[in-house]
Amino acid sequence: MFLVTGATGGLGRRIVRLLRGREMPVRAFVRLASRYGELEHRGAQIYIGDLQQERDIQKACKGVRYIISAHGCDGNAQALEYRANIDLIDQAKEIGVQHFVFISVLGVDRGYEDAPTFKAKREVEKYLQASGLNYTILRPAGFASNLLPLAERFRQTGIYLLIGDPKNRTSIVSTDDLARIAVDSISIEAARNQIFPVGGAEILERGEIPRIFGRILQREPTIINPPLLAFDAVRGVLGLINPSAQKSLGTLRTLLGNEFFCTRDQMANLESVFGIKMETLESFLRRYLGV
Repeated sequence: MFLVTGATGGLGRRIVRLLRGREMPVRAFVRLASRYGELEHRGAQIYIGDLQQERDIQKACKGVRYIISAHGCDGNAQALEYRANIDLIDQAKEIGVQHFVFISVLGVDRGYEDAPTFKAKREVEKYLQASGLNYTILRPAGFASNLLPLAERFRQTGIYLLIGDPKNRTSIVSTDDLARIAVDSISIEAARNQIFPVGGAEILERGEIPRIFGRILQREPTIINPPLLAFDAVRGVLGLINPSAQKSLGTLRTLLGNEFFCTRDQMANLESVFGIKMETLESFLRRYLGV
């Protein structure tokens, strides 16, 4: 039995679909308010719970052999990115889970002090490595599926908001490829107890993304490109009103202000270990935008 947390998210949903497509038993950890009907229809066992409650984690883990931690954070990095994963790892040790796959983030080891999500994920990585469990840690550069709402907005308006330096590089990964790598990590010997940076087939400048949208949707992009200083100013004003909200924006500030891409050597190693040819961002978007 597989347990997948974040099962209704962009990545988790794809992981559950893939497991069920391979006729593997899977328990999807979901919130009551989430849309999980499709996963239940595919034959996933649904566990409705709260990752901030240790007793829910204990119940969800009963009879589980493999755990894929794919949940994200809605602003409470301490509770969801850190504490929930620590509780998952502790429970995995308690019941003798055979393999634990953790979805981290590229750049987590750079010491970004202002990014709560990065800090939390790095501490979880270290805890997992010291746990004695078999593990695979994946550090994606960014999910292609996260661009789909932006692409739909662009389809309607032709406008793309690009905050910060358009020349900053990224290697956004196909969320379908990432799901396959997460699932295959459990059965591939060379992936055991390893950390993998995960990127897409190409290194792109952020300014190329609206041009990809324009090619796919056949309209000239109008790019609005405020400097990062404008974001900092807004964040500073917000801090006067709501200091906790200002702190939570630290992760977004880190993502906007830095480069997150995998090197050619890293990608060659990833493709070799997993026997996969990574998809380009444009190919992924064309498939999902129906073009």
